[in-house]
Amino acid sequence: MLSSVMPVEVTEPAHASAPDDAALAREAAAGSVQAYERIYRRHAPRLYALVFRICGRQAERAEDVLQDTFVKAWRALPGFRFDSALATWLQRLAVNTALMELRARGGMVDRENGEHDLEALAGADAGARCAGTGLDLERAVATLPPRARAVLVLHDIEGWKHHEIAEELGMAVGSSKAQLHRARGLLRQRLGESR
Repeated sequence: MLSSVMPVEVTEPAHASAPDDAALAREAAAGSVQAYERIYRRHAPRLYALVFRICGRQAERAEDVLQDTFVKAWRALPGFRFDSALATWLQRLAVNTALMELRARGGMVDRENGEHDLEALAGADAGARCAGTGLDLERAVATLPPRARAVLVLHDIEGWKHHEIAEELGMAVGSSKAQLHRARGLLRQRLGESR
């Protein structure tokens, strides 16, 4: 339905008379494809950026996750209760979809400590180096283990609290804090090694 539009190219112009998200959500829930397309154009770029980071900078995976997110949103919109902002609801749906996709592809480790094979990480580091400039921050984030990357993106980039992350990822609050500490340490290490 909406897959032919590239997520990074769609934007909704800001007009003073443009309907707010709640009005668009009500219209879309009643079956208006045009209202839903406006929701898509308005929110797709930000959601794409979020899932792109969670998916480790893999554009194809991020596009699939974005598509799945909006298909799920279309189906679930009639049940949307307006307890939160539409943007918040879509963001949570996108995060859940990205995490489910990572789990389905074996990209998330369910072991208690979330450890990964260090040799695999070293190989990811080598593949992510820029010619002559070392590792940039985005590429360094992409080389993090998926669980640590998800916590870092949600906490440091999206501004989530540890209890929200813990609930979303199915871990203890202490594990969320430990994964964030781990992610930051790995980033410092990788960025320091690239100089």
